[in-house]
Amino acid sequence: MKPATDAFPVHDDGQDDRSQLIREALYNAIVERRLAPGTKLVETEVGKLFDVSRTVVRAALQMLAFEGLVKIERNRGAFVAYPTPDEARQIFESRRVIEPEIAERAAERITSADIKLFQAHLKEEERLLVERGPNARRAAIKASGDYHLMLASVAGNLILERFMRELIARSSLVIALYGQSGASSCARSEHADILDALMSRDSKKAADAIRHHIDHIEEDLDYKVVSNSPLRDALRV
Repeated sequence: MKPATDAFPVHDDGQDDRSQLIREALYNAIVERRLAPGTKLVETEVGKLFDVSRTVVRAALQMLAFEGLVKIERNRGAFVAYPTPDEARQIFESRRVIEPEIAERAAERITSADIKLFQAHLKEEERLLVERGPNARRAAIKASGDYHLMLASVAGNLILERFMRELIARSSLVIALYGQSGASSCARSEHADILDALMSRDSKKAADAIRHHIDHIEEDLDYKVVSNSPLRDALRV
């Protein structure tokens, strides 16, 4: 009889940590639109960039596939998800269902400390918007998504916060693929309007502001494909 410990798989914490690190790097590259929809994620190439085995890379890709950001195709490999127009509409429809409720809850729960954090975040968004260069642009994109995740955090529901993390990431894919002018990025003025509603603890106004904001983002989508970046450049390893 085998020892009892052999009856269960032994997890390599180091391997798990490395997989999580790669998952975070790929996630950020996707959300910041450095990796365009449809980009092939070759296990050997990613492994060389991070000096890890294909097994470690594969685990990271499976995490992203579970989140809907990567599609793994048999005999073809892994690709950054390429949302269809119908999928894009469903993502924004989901946001219209979830985010107004989040805004209402946030208006009821927001504290003075939360308000200070939001105000500091808006200042950072404003700073990034006036800076030049692709790095500032990517940072502004990430900061814009982070604003919505902050709202979910203040709402105090961990399940909704998890849903929002996936929705924001998948929205970034849609915007990368179909956004035509850059207006898809969250306008700072609209973020400020949402914060004003939160500060006045007006739940209805907060919900209406977030709906208007989501409508504004989606209005800019025109279903045209954007150019891609090499994997090495996108990950900046």
